Amino acid sequence: MKKQLIVNADDYGHMEGVSRGIRDAHLHGIVTSTSTMMNRPFAVQALKLAMEETPKLGLGVHLCLTSGRPVLPVERVKSLVKADGLFCRPPEFRARLDQLDIDEVRAEWHAQVEQYVKTTGRKPDHLDSHHHSSYFTEALFEEMFELAAELRCPIRRPFGEGAGYLPGQLSAEHFQEMVANFADSPSAPQPLTTQGFYGTFYDEGATKANLLEILHKVIDHPTFTTFELMCHPAFVDDELMQTSSYNEQRERERQLLQDPDVLSLARNQLTLINFSQLNA
Repeated sequence: MKKQLIVNADDYGHMEGVSRGIRDAHLHGIVTSTSTMMNRPFAVQALKLAMEETPKLGLGVHLCLTSGRPVLPVERVKSLVKADGLFCRPPEFRARLDQLDIDEVRAEWHAQVEQYVKTTGRKPDHLDSHHHSSYFTEALFEEMFELAAELRCPIRRPFGEGAGYLPGQLSAEHFQEMVANFADSPSAPQPLTTQGFYGTFYDEGATKANLLEILHKVIDHPTFTTFELMCHPAFVDDELMQTSSYNEQRERERQLLQDPDVLSLARNQLTLINFSQLNA
């Protein structure tokens, strides 16, 4: 039996060039899934374009606390924003973890999901988070976990190759324990997450050699059968260059995800799926 691989592109809706690049990497490459930043101005339009142009692309929600503005009014999420009403960038966010009001986190994430449902008419097929922020503490993770249980949708497994920069307040053991306990419920969706996760196809690791190596690791894994590969493809434009430090690398990712050798290996030796098709 071929291994199942989800190739998930983060940051959909972030801006036009990112969203268009993700759709292109799905139509002409190996991307099967994407996570939408519902707090970005372009998100609603981007989702409508995805449903029209790429109906087989899996669509999830990229829960945000570290980029842009909240969906809710600022006065309802004061512990989550700076004086200018913007979310904190990751370094400041990590420094303020003990000041977060978890009720405000819950309300904001529900608002982001509600915006997605209002736009698409359906629930997201998975949840993950921008900068992996939902895994920074046990309290944050438990909020995302409960939201996923409510929606009956899978979540990202952040513990794997390329996730070593997580702050570490949430352990891989606790993550696995919660997943296992949830999976034991007769009414729980099966499975809740993949068995493996690869996050090293990023920045200096966004090379053809590394991408092919990751695919071979998936193919040859002795025990796991389901995996996620995280990526960030885009078309680079002036907006991306001016607003994101991770810009030209996204263009390189897009090109590599469409490389003929990559396409041949992935399509011939793997089953490429999205989160809704896990173990189908």
